[in-house]
Amino acid sequence: MRLAIVMPTLDEEAALDRSLPAALALADEVVVSDGGSGDRTLEIARRHGARVVCGPPGRGGQLNRGAAAATSDLLLFLHADTVLPPGAGRLVRDAAAKGAEFGAFALRFDDGRPIYRLAARLINLRTRLTRLPLGDQAHFVTRAAFERLGGFRDWPILEDLDLAWRARRETRVTLIDQAVLTAARRYVERGFFRTASTNWLIWVLFALRVSPHRLARLYRQIR
Repeated sequence: MRLAIVMPTLDEEAALDRSLPAALALADEVVVSDGGSGDRTLEIARRHGARVVCGPPGRGGQLNRGAAAATSDLLLFLHADTVLPPGAGRLVRDAAAKGAEFGAFALRFDDGRPIYRLAARLINLRTRLTRLPLGDQAHFVTRAAFERLGGFRDWPILEDLDLAWRARRETRVTLIDQAVLTAARRYVERGFFRTASTNWLIWVLFALRVSPHRLARLYRQIR
């Protein structure tokens, strides 16, 4: 199956030079879906050879536009600050060939301190127990399943958890043991425990059916 990587961006010039060459080497096509970057993001994306689509900011809408611009039957959604493991393209294609419709990778952080190694282990344990991988674990999905699910909600927050939740209800969630390498920058900038506790609070409130739009306002207040 042909594989497309869709990458949402907003002022990601620093991250793209690291993640984009690896993505282009693994996929048949890479679509950068930009939400109005004011830095050199678009210039870097085009220089590396990615297709670029532009529109309003908002990760769910950006991901949907990128998926619509891609021509492949297998989609992988990759954050700009996340790097796929070697052989990721083959792993995703093999999983799809065996019938996987939706899945993701394990995760590790680019910060080697013990607290971040522990955090990655806990995230991977949570993912195995819940079968609800998040967007920084590089969701992959067949186009048929993506269209059947209705794509991402155009929400300001939690569009990745929502897609995983809906996919889990309809199909088996496949988890690949090899880990993506993702940036720990949010945890470093805002503090590990503060960021982790904020995330858990928002997930619990979402499970209690609090609107993502209200949660986005809460997130901005407490970040």
